[in-house]
Amino acid sequence: MNKGRNKSIGERGSITPRERGTDFEVPYARSNVEKCRCPQCPVQADSKCAQDKIDNLKTVMANLSGERVPDPEDVPGVYCSTGKAICQDLNPDQQCICYTCTVWKEYDLEEGMPSMYFCQNGKAT
Repeated sequence: MNKGRNKSIGERGSITPRERGTDFEVPYARSNVEKCRCPQCPVQADSKCAQDKIDNLKTVMANLSGERVPDPEDVPGVYCSTGKAICQDLNPDQQCICYTCTVWKEYDLEEGMPSMYFCQNGKAT
């Protein structure tokens, strides 16, 4: 199901308005954390910082109940929602896989700016 912009009517509106003045938001929600492909992305494959967060994320998610989510700074992904990565050792010369992600597809992020490399370019708007 597409939760993003309605391209058939040229809509560039939002699902959930942001207070910071942007038009569009990908919710920071457990379902999006679980679907996120960032942990498999080559851009952060050699990042010690990201890999440590990935290892920790599995344990943290298993211990959180219901719809609770970890703090965004502890999640090595969902950058389309939370913005640039905290880890500074990512390699943007590697191929981004955002376009393969269910979250990217559900929210039509190819229509936004930026449309990929959210870990380097910031959240989708």
